[in-house]
Amino acid sequence: MSITDILAAKDIEAALASVAADNSFQYKAFFQKCGLSSKSADQVKKVFEILDRDCSGFIEEDELSLFLQNFKADARALNDAETKAFLKAGDSDGDGKIGVDEFQALVKA
Repeated sequence: MSITDILAAKDIEAALASVAADNSFQYKAFFQKCGLSSKSADQVKKVFEILDRDCSGFIEEDELSLFLQNFKADARALNDAETKAFLKAGDSDGDGKIGVDEFQALVKA
């Protein structure tokens, strides 16, 4: 499964263009711009599975730093501050990683 099976390529391009500059990543705006926030819980879960590169059932900090590259291979990596803020926003149980339920809540926030 590819992310473009769920999200429109033109929406992904627009979302990535909006966060091309360092320190410009805001997850809520990104989820809205790429169309993820309007997808069903099942579709959001499928995107989570793509983002969970090591198939651990969680998105860890190292996977979050490469978040944008899941949408397009040549996208930039998130910087340390962006990654930590994203993790803090999504990690509602404080275990240092984001599970599927946490990710779904983050997308719909």
